[in-house]
Amino acid sequence: MTADLRVSFHTQYAALPYRPSPDGQLHVLLITSRDSGRWIIPKGWPMPGKTGPQVAAQEAFEEAGVIGKTGDVPVGSYRYLKRRRRTDSMTCLVEVFPLEVTDELERWPETRRRVRSWFTPQDAAARVDEAELKALIGMYGLAR
Repeated sequence: MTADLRVSFHTQYAALPYRPSPDGQLHVLLITSRDSGRWIIPKGWPMPGKTGPQVAAQEAFEEAGVIGKTGDVPVGSYRYLKRRRRTDSMTCLVEVFPLEVTDELERWPETRRRVRSWFTPQDAAARVDEAELKALIGMYGLAR
């Protein structure tokens, strides 16, 4: 008898918001999660009629209050274990799209539920928990 080694992933799309600082150094935006307060990037589930980059841009607006130009090609992906309140955990595969921030709003849909802050890629990578996301942010900072 052979074991079934297939793993089921639930796909999500995320934005990696970035902008240059006045000195020309790249900064990335992180937000806190609603439940635990961990540092994360804006992400969400697929939406009917929207592409991955469009979902990423929508989540960046709703969760972080930023608007910008989203790249069409993901900069990478990472996996994480999403804990559900009433059911078991699920493994999610998150495709990450770059978002060049052009506008940062004072108020946005989740203003009262999240904190946002700009970091160098190295500092941002040190603050997130997921190892694959740490590597992605760190590599993105080097590639720019």
